[in-house]
Amino acid sequence: MSLQNDLGQKVKDAVKELYQVELPTVEFQPTRKDFEGDVTVVVFPMLRFVKGNPVQIGTQIGDYLQEHVSEVAKCNVVQGFLNIVIEDSYYLNFFNSIKDEADYGYVKNASKDAIMVEYSSPNTNKPLHLGHIRNNLLGYSVAEILKASGKKVYKTQIINDRGIHICKSMLAWQKFGEGETPESSGLKGDHLVGKYYVAFDKAYKEQIAELVEGGMEKEKAEKEAPILLEAQEMLRKWEAGDAEVVALWKKMNSWVYAGFDTTYKNLGVDFDKLYYESDTYLLGRDVVKDGLEKGVFFKKEDGSVWIDLTDEGLDEKIVLRSDGTAVYMTQDIGTAIQRVTDFPDINGMVYTVGNEQDYHFKVLFLILKKLGYSWAEQLYHLSYGMVDLPSGKMKSREGTVVDADDLIQNMEETAETISSELGKLEGYTEEEKQSLYRTIGLGALKYYILKVDPKKRILFNPEESVDFQGNTGPFIQYTYARIQSILRKADFDVSTALDMTFDLHEKEKELLKGIQLFPETVQLAAENFSPALIANYTYDLVKEFNSFYQQVSILGEPDEQKKQFRVQLSQKVGEVIQSAFRLLGIAVPERM
Repeated sequence: MSLQNDLGQKVKDAVKELYQVELPTVEFQPTRKDFEGDVTVVVFPMLRFVKGNPVQIGTQIGDYLQEHVSEVAKCNVVQGFLNIVIEDSYYLNFFNSIKDEADYGYVKNASKDAIMVEYSSPNTNKPLHLGHIRNNLLGYSVAEILKASGKKVYKTQIINDRGIHICKSMLAWQKFGEGETPESSGLKGDHLVGKYYVAFDKAYKEQIAELVEGGMEKEKAEKEAPILLEAQEMLRKWEAGDAEVVALWKKMNSWVYAGFDTTYKNLGVDFDKLYYESDTYLLGRDVVKDGLEKGVFFKKEDGSVWIDLTDEGLDEKIVLRSDGTAVYMTQDIGTAIQRVTDFPDINGMVYTVGNEQDYHFKVLFLILKKLGYSWAEQLYHLSYGMVDLPSGKMKSREGTVVDADDLIQNMEETAETISSELGKLEGYTEEEKQSLYRTIGLGALKYYILKVDPKKRILFNPEESVDFQGNTGPFIQYTYARIQSILRKADFDVSTALDMTFDLHEKEKELLKGIQLFPETVQLAAENFSPALIANYTYDLVKEFNSFYQQVSILGEPDEQKKQFRVQLSQKVGEVIQSAFRLLGIAVPERM
């Protein structure tokens, strides 16, 4: 039981003994910096149950705690706030108990039920872009946080590898490609295929213009442009299993997958299971037909199948077209059910998808609940806002969206420029420098995106993100490297057992309180699917360490026990920073 839980129970005991009242809950908050104390009990909410003066009530509860809780050193009351000072021995005992604990703050395999986290889910007609970066970073981080909280996690994506958009790239390559390959062009496969998607669009617009010039209405021209009709015919051939079209589809998709794999590796994300739309687009139709018999869905006069969600504050939603073909909703219903078939221990799923799909997921989750799936109660849409860049900061290959590979490279170059200006890299080999630029650049990118609540839109500024001061990834990485420097300079075995009987400096105590919050923060971040809670916790811990570093002598401390304790405390802070950053997918350098 944590000290706060223990104190909460003791406060309830005090109220029962003093006032003969059963208190349902006790509200705590950190003690304000301008008052003496480590934790504060808020008295005001108790006034609903206990009549009296809040200062008097607080004083009486404080006296009770000092008498009955050995960890409570003293108390003071300011208006309706009971500030409690905790004995140094409590914090020293806590530190002793976690000092050598590997992966402190993580829970190992506490839950038998698994949760599946879906993220990335790109189209195979173009490279990954800035929006995919936020998606991947969020999904990967949430999966790692859930694992650290004790959940079994499967990471997955569904790759949109079929449809008219794929055929557009294929057709343009046939027409304009002259056999170009990733090897012959020197382009990553996803960029090569994306190039032909752009080429299709250019040719399509030119044909529309010609038809309009010849007297055709624009709306009709958009439907009857010859290149579009050819692409539609290619899609029909693909669906019919035409050997030549399928072979071309497989070849071009293989180029894209190789390109995606490189981007994922550079970004530091991975997956346990891949689903492909070409395998899943027929799923769900039988489920819909079964739901129709059960009365979950209804059929309209034209034969299309719908669900009426007006009682739920939504509207009617189509789930099967009149010709019996599936819509995206049908496919998503079938894919969700297929995933539970593939992994029977799944009892929940997290879908990392932009906020433009909020309505889609409300409907999907409701349908799955109405179909009677118990795990449908544990579905969550990790909805996120757009990422914007200040105009003119970075150009993309297509000129309309920011390419993920370009952004990653740009971040490394920005880290190189700023690191070189600071002149901190004397004695580094060129290889070491390049590795460090990658670590700093990616750390800056990931932290800047993950420190923001997922639902908020982000204006991403590459230069600002690589600042070595303030709430940035490099600032935290630099503090970690500073701690490693302290450990290298220590002239004793850092693992030495200590006699923990000395008084704590105020700054040591604050650091220990910060470390103590880490397990609770991991659980809170998992419950809220929010990497931002981990990011901002880490920043607060780092600020506290830097304050400690500036105000307390570490290696210069004459008392040997205190010196060794401060080095061990620094080491533990470094371990927590590393553990927290691991949950964000960020590496920490040994030196900077």
